[in-house]
Amino acid sequence: MSDLDLAAIRAFVAVADYKHFGEAAAELGITQQAVSRRIAKLEADFGTVLLSRLRSGTTLSKEGAAFLPHARNLLAIADQTADMLRRKRLPLRVDVLDTRIAATEVLRGFHGTTDVELEIVTSRGLRVARESLKAGTIDAAFARVLGSLDQDGITSVPACFDPVEVLANAGHPLAKRRSVSMAELSEWTIWMPGNVPGSEWADFYEHVAAEFGLRIDTRGPDFGWEDFVHRFTGPTDLLSLVGESCRLPEYPGVVRIPVDPPRPCYLSSLLWHRRKPHSALPKLISYVRHTYQPPRPEDVWLPACDWALISSQRSART
Repeated sequence: MSDLDLAAIRAFVAVADYKHFGEAAAELGITQQAVSRRIAKLEADFGTVLLSRLRSGTTLSKEGAAFLPHARNLLAIADQTADMLRRKRLPLRVDVLDTRIAATEVLRGFHGTTDVELEIVTSRGLRVARESLKAGTIDAAFARVLGSLDQDGITSVPACFDPVEVLANAGHPLAKRRSVSMAELSEWTIWMPGNVPGSEWADFYEHVAAEFGLRIDTRGPDFGWEDFVHRFTGPTDLLSLVGESCRLPEYPGVVRIPVDPPRPCYLSSLLWHRRKPHSALPKLISYVRHTYQPPRPEDVWLPACDWALISSQRSART
């Protein structure tokens, strides 16, 4: 009996994930012919057929489907063993949009329950995080998901919701209210200079504006949180929307006002790459799944695409 060829097993798993030899080759950084040779040798060594090659694509045979979970386990153990032999206990690198937001609070909670070493990376959201996950320069990321990530080999689970609240100067007509409705905000300009065109958070607030008839002014420049909040210390009719969990700089004369239900909520998900797992990643995934609290539709408002994502994740679990 031949010894198991880890390179061949890695090629088999890549083809199983992508269902295409060319894409698997691109992922592994080798030629398509090399992928074919490795899998052919693996099948020949064990006298079985693992993949069915059809005109419509590549599918797993019965034997291949049975072998796949074992193949994944073999690769995970091999990668962990290689790390140990190199005496590398690499930290779990997690990308967040900002260290002040709700997703970072999830990481703080996780850090308090484990001895896993964390390295927090901040980037510019989903577009950067998905490329970093594909390249293997980060192990996980928190972001609002837009579109399908399957073609990139990326998986996600909902992680947390952050309801919006209003930021205002203490002299604003709404400032002394215990709460406000979204309908009332349509009378005022909402200033959000950090809404980068094409970003997932700008997309969220575009949905909010369309649903509730808001006027959102994105003119900048964006000089960061300190400058943004300081803008509201002086008399101004401008309002802004921020996440309830967001840790803003505190300035006298600036107030935060809760929003009446159903409140717009920003959904952040945990993302990771299926073929580049850090040994500590399952702990983070398990923590997120355990602490995630699904929303009650009567309490929150979400864009239709976010509700669809939640429904698809629920269906996948069942």
